[in-house]
Amino acid sequence: MSTVNFPDGFLWGAATAAYQIEGAAQEGGRTPSIWDTFARTPGKVHHGDTGDIACDHYHRWEQDLDLVASLGLGGYRLSLAWPRLQPNGRGPLVQHVVDHYKRVLDGLRERDVVPMVTLYHWDLPQDLEDEGGWTARSTAERFGDYSEQVARALGDDVPYWVTLNEPYCSSFLGYLEGRHAPGVRSMAAAVAASHHLMLGHGRALQALRGARVAGEVGITLNLSSSWPANDDPASIAAAKRVDGRENRWFLDPLLRGSYPADMVELQSVATDMSCVRDGDLAAISAPLDFLGINYYERHFVSPNPDDPRGWIKQPDAGPLTDGGIGIHPDGLREVLVRVATDYTDLPLYVTENGAAFADYVDPEGAVDDVERVDFLDGHFRATAQAIEQGADVRGYFVWSLMDNFEWAEGYSKRFGIVYVDYRTQERIPKRSALWYRDVVRANAVGGELQQQT
Repeated sequence: MSTVNFPDGFLWGAATAAYQIEGAAQEGGRTPSIWDTFARTPGKVHHGDTGDIACDHYHRWEQDLDLVASLGLGGYRLSLAWPRLQPNGRGPLVQHVVDHYKRVLDGLRERDVVPMVTLYHWDLPQDLEDEGGWTARSTAERFGDYSEQVARALGDDVPYWVTLNEPYCSSFLGYLEGRHAPGVRSMAAAVAASHHLMLGHGRALQALRGARVAGEVGITLNLSSSWPANDDPASIAAAKRVDGRENRWFLDPLLRGSYPADMVELQSVATDMSCVRDGDLAAISAPLDFLGINYYERHFVSPNPDDPRGWIKQPDAGPLTDGGIGIHPDGLREVLVRVATDYTDLPLYVTENGAAFADYVDPEGAVDDVERVDFLDGHFRATAQAIEQGADVRGYFVWSLMDNFEWAEGYSKRFGIVYVDYRTQERIPKRSALWYRDVVRANAVGGELQQQT
């Protein structure tokens, strides 16, 4: 295949999240998050797995940063653990935890790796959930206070801030479908949670600006490509509703200062949107420095009158990941170009993209994940095409640096470019990691580069 080059200065990295890798769940005053509680609820997480140990990154972070450096990555996206930094979601930050994250940030700089720090990656302190969680407006205010304290403590050490990761998943998977923490099933709760998450973003943005942090500030949305399963007008309408729920419900208030009218009407049977108050949308749509985009899938949608949403996502014909998700690199190009064309000229970062495959250590001690190499090759090429078509994409963070606790799937799905033996905590770079190292060195993908790996 032909070689595709990327712009000078393109930021290649990998991403992780605190609850998925840190472990040390009862250490140093850390209090339970909603994911600690959810994982201990029978039937919610595969095999009853928890993040109590995960990848033990809290103790092994230096080894893991050495891995990042050995792969030549220019960037590393991490999240801060809210219930570790501010137990119970109130009060001052815990100084020894602040010092821990300072050491991590210093360690990245010493290895010439640019940190991108996410303030909230789903680990809401359980105490705040007991008071209503994201359905309560007070949680957005608590998040603003937390963000202000973090900004004061770490503001000089972070070149890129992400306020929230994937508010769609936090709200609709957590408060409507119940597949994620906190496991609630209510449309009214999900809509309120989605608004208060976005308001929390606005409060965090205000706090970071107020603290005059040196770094750039953005948010990460997970966006999908939504297609009708056929030419039936009902399927076309259903696909538009899926796009409204997963994409426009968050893009519109963030970048246009309003919620999409068709989705407000669709959800009017469950909520009157009284959670939205004067000034909220102005706070949510305050100017950003960049937008992070996570991309995982394209949907093929049909109408379904028996489903309260009115749609059904059809099974994908393949090829599929180990998680049963169709592999459609061109969907990433569509998403990037659509955002750049219809919404904003902000710099864009692919802050997550990756896939689970049935990885294993072979008799020679290697992990030959050729499927992931092909997956990433296709998605890198799609990103290059988006750049050619005018999308200002500045970087790409592979999900994930290493295998980890994959939320409701527990440890059954491996997304990492580095294999983790959860029993021994041994790390083994997979073939995809070594291939990615060569991509980063060349700032290019394909041709002889791929064949030599």
